[in-house]
Amino acid sequence: MSNAFINFDKVSKSFGIVTVVDDLDLSIAKGEFVSMLGPSGSGKTTLLMMLAGFEKPSSGAISVAGKRVDGLPPYKRNMGVVFQNYALFPHMTVAENVAFPLKMRGVSRAEIAERVGKALDMVQLGVFQDRRPIQLSGGQQQRVALARALVFEPEVVLMDEPLGALDKKLREQMQLDIRDLHRRLGLTIVFVTHDQTEALTMSDRIAIFNHGKIEQIGTPAQIYDSPRTQFVAEFIGETNLITGVVHKATDGLLSVRLDGGATIDVRASAPVEPGKQVKLSIRPERIEVNSATPAANRLKASVSDIVYHGDHLQLRVRSEGKDFIVKADRKAAPPELGDQVVASFSPEQCWIVA
Repeated sequence: MSNAFINFDKVSKSFGIVTVVDDLDLSIAKGEFVSMLGPSGSGKTTLLMMLAGFEKPSSGAISVAGKRVDGLPPYKRNMGVVFQNYALFPHMTVAENVAFPLKMRGVSRAEIAERVGKALDMVQLGVFQDRRPIQLSGGQQQRVALARALVFEPEVVLMDEPLGALDKKLREQMQLDIRDLHRRLGLTIVFVTHDQTEALTMSDRIAIFNHGKIEQIGTPAQIYDSPRTQFVAEFIGETNLITGVVHKATDGLLSVRLDGGATIDVRASAPVEPGKQVKLSIRPERIEVNSATPAANRLKASVSDIVYHGDHLQLRVRSEGKDFIVKADRKAAPPELGDQVVASFSPEQCWIVA
């Protein structure tokens, strides 16, 4: 990335014989919101801790604004950090907690009062400045932690599962609040989460981690609609995976013969030789059942299960010796168990994954 603000260059981190981050390259632009998403132990938190200065790389270089920072202590990196457990001082008031980073930097008392007031107003907690953390809800405590991370106007804000301890409704509200702060203040945010919905909601780009490497990085739409690997397809959202053999290739379309014998067309993102076995990913919401205008790919199927989900029905249909999950629109008359149906999807909605 030519406009990289944060840059990881061949960064590795090992604990004994275990390599947690493996020869990783990653560039982040100034003002960008990048989420690092992956299962536990995939290396995302370790990478964040190396950027913050709480861990030292085993090899490689980390730079911010063109300057190496991997040799600097945390307090010299000008980064705000927000953790899942808030890490607030229980004996201090809200205002004192937010003022702490400024006191450590020797800021004058008058300026501290002004900046603390602005930071608390930013997270809508100005009226709570004299309370102690124990007198606040979980969401309010997390807002205090966010204000403390922003009060000294850092270049970068790092967040490690900051919403993990909140209930669903509050978590969703905080996602919107953080996204709004990012846009208003032009912050560069690096956000660690294992929650795929959170990453899709908040991010400019998402980096999918797997075994210490980035499996794919891209916009939420690119990650969800064009997964490059089976791991990404299965980790983000639901997907149907089927295998087949490429029969022929014409005009950017691959004709793939499925294991059950049927043939479907797939839009090819790269050339694939006839005779090669491939794995395909199809999102459940991309498949239509008994459509009035069925798409190009059509498979005869039988309905084996129906689950009510409020805004949609989840159907399990069997075709080509395989079960498919389908998210069906409730506007149309739903099929019944045992019905014979036609499941259809377009070549553009089906992806070859590694």
